[in-house]
Amino acid sequence: MFRPIEPTLARQTVLLQVQGRPITAREGDTLAIALLNAGVVPFRQTPVSGQPRAPLCLMGVCFDCLVEVDGRQNVQSCMVEVSEGMQVRLQSGARRVEDAA
Repeated sequence: MFRPIEPTLARQTVLLQVQGRPITAREGDTLAIALLNAGVVPFRQTPVSGQPRAPLCLMGVCFDCLVEVDGRQNVQSCMVEVSEGMQVRLQSGARRVEDAA
């Protein structure tokens, strides 16, 4: 789907989990690119209307690529580099409010 501008250099691969499914990505790629390359679309549904959303700008401006990463909600996937063992969940609606107790 996406091709790097520079010639493809040999890079390590990392394994991450998306909704419990293993995904392989190239080291140095953003999470958004890894998800798109793996065919993961949409990334989330909006809180008000439930409309599907996927990355639009890929530079941190639009907030349409929000996902949960390692338990942190509302992470802009286009601004996060993939890492080995990363746990990703797709978001549906508003963020969860967890009990502090």
